[in-house]
Amino acid sequence: MPQCEQFTPTVDTLLAPSVDTVLASPVDTVLAPAVDATVHEVLARMRALDAALPPQDGLAVFNRVYLAVTQEVDRRIDTGGFTDAGAARTLDVRFAERYLTAVDAVLADRRPPACWRPLFQMRRHPGVRPLQFALAGINAHIGHDLALAVVDACRSLGCEPADLEDEYDRVGDLLVALEERIREELMPGPDLLQIADPLTHLLGSWSLERARDATWTAARALWALRSLPDVAEEFTERLDTAVGFAGRMLLTPL
Repeated sequence: MPQCEQFTPTVDTLLAPSVDTVLASPVDTVLAPAVDATVHEVLARMRALDAALPPQDGLAVFNRVYLAVTQEVDRRIDTGGFTDAGAARTLDVRFAERYLTAVDAVLADRRPPACWRPLFQMRRHPGVRPLQFALAGINAHIGHDLALAVVDACRSLGCEPADLEDEYDRVGDLLVALEERIREELMPGPDLLQIADPLTHLLGSWSLERARDATWTAARALWALRSLPDVAEEFTERLDTAVGFAGRMLLTPL
């Protein structure tokens, strides 16, 4: 285990200097997520990250996946793929803001939510494969961020979670389809069976569909607890911790 013992990145080394330089530029200030951000603004921020990060960086791997998802959601909104385009945009933006806020926390030397820490801490580990980075990011974003984004969107729109269920399901169906493609594209080839075998076993223990169902339950619970802020806060912390634990499992070096 010497390799793992030597890999002890600090918060200061979580982002490469070149990334810090690019994201601290005036362009980044303009593109930083805001309460009234649009889908196009969060897409621009993700593209800036994609351009700044080394391709093999674990965060870059997830960011490319999420950029593709957000672009497809935006396309479907524009072509009438959602019954309520306004609600879909609001949910999409609130969802993306949670991820971008986690990135901003690291850039500002603050601790990101527990669900994101495994990805930031392990993103340069030589024993972690691209597929693990992609699914660990999806786990953090779906398992934790999406539940909070549903609540955020309901508050912004003045509606109940049930009013967003159609948009939630359509986004979820898109994610499931993309997850299948991601697994096919990032799984090591037959010449790396010594990696693929334990990788298949490890990643087979996590399911996006089950995570999506659990997240919808968590979102409804958080909405029901909005008049009990102390209980809602404790529930959110427990959810964050549990999702982070799953993320660490997905990022087991192979």
